[in-house]
Amino acid sequence: MTAEAISFGCRLNATEAEGMRALAGTRDVLVVNTCAVTAEAEAQARQAIRRAVREKPGRPILVTGCAAEIAPAAWASLPGVARVIPNAAKLDPASWGGGAAPAPAAARTRAFLAVQNGCDHRCTFCVIPQGRGPSRSVPMGLVAERARALVEAGCREVVLTGVDIASYGADLPGAPRLGQMARRLLAAVPGLARLRLSSLDPVGMDEDLWRLVAEEPRLMPHLHLSVQHGADLVLKRMRRRHLRADVLALCRRARALRPEMAFGADLIAGFPTETEDHLAQLLDLVEACDLSFLHVFPYSERPGTAAARMPALPVAVRRERAARLREAGRRAARRLYDGRLGRVESVLVERGGRGHTEQFVPVRLRGPGPGAGELAGMRAVGADDDGLIVERV
Repeated sequence: MTAEAISFGCRLNATEAEGMRALAGTRDVLVVNTCAVTAEAEAQARQAIRRAVREKPGRPILVTGCAAEIAPAAWASLPGVARVIPNAAKLDPASWGGGAAPAPAAARTRAFLAVQNGCDHRCTFCVIPQGRGPSRSVPMGLVAERARALVEAGCREVVLTGVDIASYGADLPGAPRLGQMARRLLAAVPGLARLRLSSLDPVGMDEDLWRLVAEEPRLMPHLHLSVQHGADLVLKRMRRRHLRADVLALCRRARALRPEMAFGADLIAGFPTETEDHLAQLLDLVEACDLSFLHVFPYSERPGTAAARMPALPVAVRRERAARLREAGRRAARRLYDGRLGRVESVLVERGGRGHTEQFVPVRLRGPGPGAGELAGMRAVGADDDGLIVERV
């Protein structure tokens, strides 16, 4: 018997869920790691708890995560919930009866490595600072140590993740930036084949990071940006730290240094006061920057945030605009896929004959190919909305 953990929301949550599952060991418990970013994410977690109670009555359910941090009493009152664990304690071995701290979550080929937690900013739509507290960084030496352990376990690609990795290091002695940490990590772990960054604030590109983009082939040519919108007025009402021009300039500079660079973005549709013209500016930004991998969220009111007091758009309008953004993302992704046809791609092969290129384009292998965990040159012989079809060279 082993513990089960389910997670909602960000990659950091998923990484933490694996750690909690390891800490819970052989106990027959269910750990639910909640998310507070949207009302839908909270509803999904409640549904999962109700379903778990029906399917396995009597099994203790332990709830944690941002939604539970913000409203612990509400989650503790749900049937089947034995305990609510604060975010600050969920990866503390003492919360689970002792034992060693968990290793970073690893798959055979790719692992997510949490290097930062919390956030010091106050975007008007976001409750995450309430759930996770101020920004805290993992010391550079410990990051390298954990990455080395992952590589020794067979991992080929490490993805640096956190709530706001662009703020990495401000709380550490000497205030190292994200680029300095990534540079030292790559130097300390020469066996790491690929390093990738998770969602990055556009203002977080320090000069060390730019040098890595230009000079380090192990830093993948794929940046996922926390853009949120493409209209300056909306960005100001969101209290973001960047404007539209900053995103355009970042994409131009990155592609000038690394022509193969691909971009993803987090976007919010239907933010309060958003007009059709604002949406048109956002759609135009998707096209202008070729934002190929979109995470689109219809705006969701979060209690206690400034945006929740702003004039709201009808939910149906938010959903319709989100659908238009997703379609723009689908077209941008297809342009990227079609543009890779005939090329030989460096593919990290995963399970089931699937994998990803350096630009994070999903691929499916046709015919015999290398096994999971191998890096191989594969020629792109077909493309559809799901990615590339490749054959071994």
